[in-house]
This record gives sequence, C-alpha cells and structure tokens, in this order.
Amino acid sequence: MTIPKDPGFTQRLEGWQVRIEAELAARLPAADTHPTRLHEALRYSVLNGGKRIRPALVYATAQALGLTESHVDGAACAIEFIHAYSLVHDDLPAMDNDDLRRGRPTCHKAFDEATAILVGDSLQVLAFQVLASGHGLPGDPAIRLKLVDVLAECSGTAGMAGGQAIDLAAQGQSLTAAAVEEMHARKTGALIRASVLMPAYCVPNLSSDIEQALDRYSRDIGLAFQIQDDLLDVEGDSKLLGKATGADQANHKPTYPSAIGVEPARQRMHELHATALEALDVLGPAAASLASLSDWLVLRRH
Repeated sequence: MTIPKDPGFTQRLEGWQVRIEAELAARLPAADTHPTRLHEALRYSVLNGGKRIRPALVYATAQALGLTESHVDGAACAIEFIHAYSLVHDDLPAMDNDDLRRGRPTCHKAFDEATAILVGDSLQVLAFQVLASGHGLPGDPAIRLKLVDVLAECSGTAGMAGGQAIDLAAQGQSLTAAAVEEMHARKTGALIRASVLMPAYCVPNLSSDIEQALDRYSRDIGLAFQIQDDLLDVEGDSKLLGKATGADQANHKPTYPSAIGVEPARQRMHELHATALEALDVLGPAAASLASLSDWLVLRRH
C-alpha cells in the first residue's frame, strides 16, 4: 500500500509552525520578569525561528490518530524545549564551539557562557513541568507520567545526552557504519522517536500494531533525517542552512558519509525513507500528513 501524500501539507505545516511559536511563547517567562537577563536569553534561544520539526511530527502523528492539536500542544512544547536546550549546550565552547545558530549568534555569543548553561538547565526543567502540570495534554495522570518517562528516556543517557557523549568521544576516530547509526539513533533519533510516540500515548487503548508501526516509522525517519544532515554538511549551501558547512570534516567528527562514502550514505537514506513510509500502511490515508512530512524531512536542502 502507498500512503497518499497530503495535497495541503505546505499550508498545514505553516499552520503548525505558527501554532507552536505561540504555544512556546506563552509558556516561556516574560523577558521583563526578574531575572531579566536569563529570561531574555531563554526567549532568544527558543523563539528564533527554525523548522520546528519535532512539534510538526507531534501534530502530524496526532492528526493520523484522530487527535486535535489541543490534545498534544504540551507534548510539542516539551520536546521543543528539550531540543532548544540541547542546541544551546551543544554550541558551547566545551562542546561543538559554534558561533552561529539559524543565522544568528549562538546563545553564549549573544549573552555569555554562564547564561547559556543556565538557559539549558531552565529549558530542561520547564519541559518536564509542562508535561507534569501544563495545559494542552490529557488530564489522566497515568498518561502524563508515561509522557514524562518517554521524554526522560529519549533525552537522557539512553538517548540524546548519551549520543552527544559518544559523538564527543569519537572525534578524530573512524567509526563503522553500525557505530555511527547507534550514535545518530541516540543523539538525533531519540527525540524524533519521542515526537511520534508521545502523541500516540495520548490515545487510550492504542493498538499494539499501530504503536509498533509508529515506533518503526520514527526510528527509520530519524536516522534518515540525520544521514541527510550529514550529507548537507558535505554538499549543502551554508546560506540556506544558516550555519557553516564542512564543520564535521574540519572537526574530525564521524558521520555516515565518512564511514561509508557519500553515495552509499545517500542510498541508505533513501532506503530508510522507504521503510518509514511502509510502516505507515497500517494507518492508511489518515497518515497522509506524516507521509508528506517524511518527504520534507529527508529530501530537504536546508
């Protein structure tokens, strides 16, 4: 079965991006609230554009499962707060030492390193506060606890933080494709997986077949997305990307293209994209937006 694509996807995606900006802004402390410098830096780091990939996955999954956006706004915000915190910390001199993020000075450049550390700390805490007691989620405490557990697992040592540790330890080394896949599955793929599974867990009595299909979809599309990111660092346009290209090679970071070559990496990306789409068959036409989102993620140029 081939899932039809959503003919109105571009407009739908733009609507989700507008929605998440408003939801994030409403949950962040006001910039004029004491301590103002920290709150200014929080809003600078979160409300700075971006594609909002993870919230879009939350909303597209919710749509496929018959949920409204208002049922999952909290999940979308929590994941984006975790993602934003990870970017602020990854950009620090002790990590990736980046000066630009989305075409603007990184948080530690616009403010200072100590403030950037506190921004990351604050965003991580805020993410879990949103899940525990914020609006825009089912009221069932068992569902909220499950969401906390999923996000904690996917952002901790078994997920994003563990992937970043592997990445840092591997700089200057040659890794096998399998080792690079493990790193990517943790560092990038885990939050993408959470973005799909969290709205699924907002559905009471979700069938195991659908849960397994969404899990497969999220794992495959997460890895395909990161391989494309690796390829864009080799072949992309820095003006479109909003950051310098060639950084992975300059910093001797292991990537999929460095492990197996550019063309084999591209082939692997397309294979994963295909299997991710196949996993959506169980949902039928309801998954049209998820299918279109897959194309947007994997075939993007920035």
